Order: sequence, then structure tokens, then C-alpha cells
Amino acid sequence: MTDIVLPDRKLDAILDRHRLIEAELASNPAAETLVALSRELSELEPVVKSIEAYRAAVREVADLEAMAAAADTDAEMRALAEEERPGAVERRDDLARQVQLALLPKDADDEKSAILEIRAGTGGDEAALFAGDLFRMYSRYADARRWAVEVLSVSEGTAGGYKEIVAEIRGRGVFASLKFESGVHRVQRVPATEAQGRIHTSAATVAVLPEAQDVDIAINEADLKIDTMRAQGAGGQHVNKTESAIRITHVPTGTVVFVQDERSQHKNRARAMALLKARLYDAERQKADAARAADRRAQVGSGDRSERIRTYNFPQGRLTDHRINLTLYKLDQVMEGDIDDVIDALTAEHQAALLAESNQ
Repeated sequence: MTDIVLPDRKLDAILDRHRLIEAELASNPAAETLVALSRELSELEPVVKSIEAYRAAVREVADLEAMAAAADTDAEMRALAEEERPGAVERRDDLARQVQLALLPKDADDEKSAILEIRAGTGGDEAALFAGDLFRMYSRYADARRWAVEVLSVSEGTAGGYKEIVAEIRGRGVFASLKFESGVHRVQRVPATEAQGRIHTSAATVAVLPEAQDVDIAINEADLKIDTMRAQGAGGQHVNKTESAIRITHVPTGTVVFVQDERSQHKNRARAMALLKARLYDAERQKADAARAADRRAQVGSGDRSERIRTYNFPQGRLTDHRINLTLYKLDQVMEGDIDDVIDALTAEHQAALLAESNQ
């Protein structure tokens, strides 16, 4: 028998809630209620299908066991039941694991869009080039999922790449896919400017923040210091004449954001506020995570932005994620945005740790 014990009362409650939502939707609710219920229904439906399939498998195993044990079952039917039972038990146990995964506590921010911040670290020009490579990698990954990528702020490197780039990635489930990317990414390769073919090591820091909604965090306008200035960098005469760049300082926390990407001061201010909200919301998340760190051993890595999480070794064509001891020899594909294997492995490790905790 399976070692997984699923609480029938909880499964019944989910099925009851699913039926109730279907009934409410059939009653033509108000538009706002319709949207909320439809979203909840779409989240529940795969869970309900897993529960129904699991319970059907439980009944199948019980029927086969009863058939094999019944005194009036003829020898041929008993042999058939004994033959089919192992496969039915395996299906039941697989479905039990699926249901258990579906019942794990969800991160409230998983379905949100995200702010991606990449900063060159140690390594000078090579670090800036690597930051550019990482941004391209994530952009390709986002494009494959039809997520929208919009640059909010950028500081270009002197030899290419970026000293810093901040972008918004919009789509459903962006944060769930990218949340384990935060940390220090290290690269080992021979720079184009290296005449003697020596391998250099440099790094870039990645931060992925869930996009904050107005309901997530409230900002008091009195706490803000807003400065306008001329944009810097490429753009011809326009950037020297128009004070469209925006810098916002959140005085209580000292958090500063700077956006100059758009020619419109109004658009830059809106982007800067979105970025500020995301950073303040992320700071609250980090604080809450630290406060319950003892209960969060299941998290992949510490989430510390200073933690080295991954190495990209170009001479060997190797990617290594140090948190889960994952090594892949497909670096060319990874840098083109094919990072599903990495993200899936990190997610699976996270779920396995959560399951281990829930079974303690």
C-alpha cells in the first residue's frame, strides 16, 4: 500500500468548493465576481481531476483485492485480479503523489509578473558582457512563453553588455518560473580581448522580484522625494534637452529607483513607481522569510542575493547549479534560453523538500 496518506476531509472540501463555484457561475454573477470565480475554478480544475482519478484508482485496487480474496471467485478470475493488482497499485500511488503535490501550499506571488534585475559584479568589462548574455537568455526564455519583456532601466557597459539592466516580464506564472534565479551567477570563459587564451572568472547578480499590486503595498506620497533630470546616454540631442529621467527616493527605507528609458516623464514616473513598489514589496517578503526561516528549510537556496548559485563554464560547455548539484553539458542551448531543465529541476527539488516537511 502507498505510504502517502491523503486527508479525505480535505479532498471532499475541494470537491465541494468546485461544485459550489460551478453553481455560482451558472447564476450569472456580477462581472467582478465572475472574473474571481473563473480564476479560482481554473486553478481548482486540475486538482479536482487528480482527486477524481486518484479515487477511481483506489476503488480499482479495492475491487481487485476483493475479487482475489472472495471465496466464490474462480481460479482464472483470481489469477487475473492478482496479475492486474500491482499495476493498479502503482497507478494509485502515482496519482496520490500528484494530489499531494497539488495540495502543497502555494506561494501567493507565483502567478504574478516579475521585475528582473541583472547587475555586473566582479570582472569589469567581462562581467558587463556576461550580464548582457544573461539578459538575452532570460529574454529568449520569456519570448518562448509569449511573455512581454519591457526594459525599465539600463546602464550599458563600456565594451558592451550592461553594468545594470532592469526589466519587467509580464505574463502568468512568471515569478513561479524565475524565482529561484536570484543570486550570483559566475562565468568562466576566455574573453575576446584575452590574447593568451587564459580563462577568466567574472560574475553577475540576478534578482527576481514579484510585481507588486496596489493591494500588496501602500506608499505614502509624503515619503517620496522625486527628482527630474536630463537622461544620460545614447539618444541624440533629445536626451540633453528634455528632463524626462525620474529618480524616486523612498525616504523611510532609503530605497532609490532611477528610470530614463522613455522620452515621456509621465511614463518614466509610472515605471519608476512600479519598480519602487516591487523593491519595497520584495523587502517585505525577505523580512517575512527571515522571520520564519526555521520553517522555510524547504526553500531552494537561502534567497540571499550574495549567494553563488550557478557556474557557466564555457570551455567545458557546462552549467552547474550548486544548490542542487545539477550539471548539464548543453551550455550553448542554455544561453539561447533553453533553461527548462534547470527550472524544472529546481522546482522539483523545492516540491520534494516541501513534501518531506509536510510528512514530518
